[in-house]
Amino acid sequence: MIVLKITNASEVVASKVGKFIERLTPDSMDDAAVEDQVIKKLVENLATEGLKGEIAAIRGIDLHPDELLINEGMKVRRHESF
Repeated sequence: MIVLKITNASEVVASKVGKFIERLTPDSMDDAAVEDQVIKKLVENLATEGLKGEIAAIRGIDLHPDELLINEGMKVRRHESF
């Protein structure tokens, strides 16, 4: 299993749509938009390589150097099979 944590979603959104609009959107919206685009591209590329699997965007998990913490209220925000 691979876990991917995106830590610069707001900066990516700001570079794509401009700093003014980025300041108007909540960080959670930025995170979701970037995660959705990453999932879309990953699914396309992995399927092209012949890999099969599942990918999910999940809220309520914290990734630390030595552990993965699962918080109460963990929720799968998006799930796709490829």
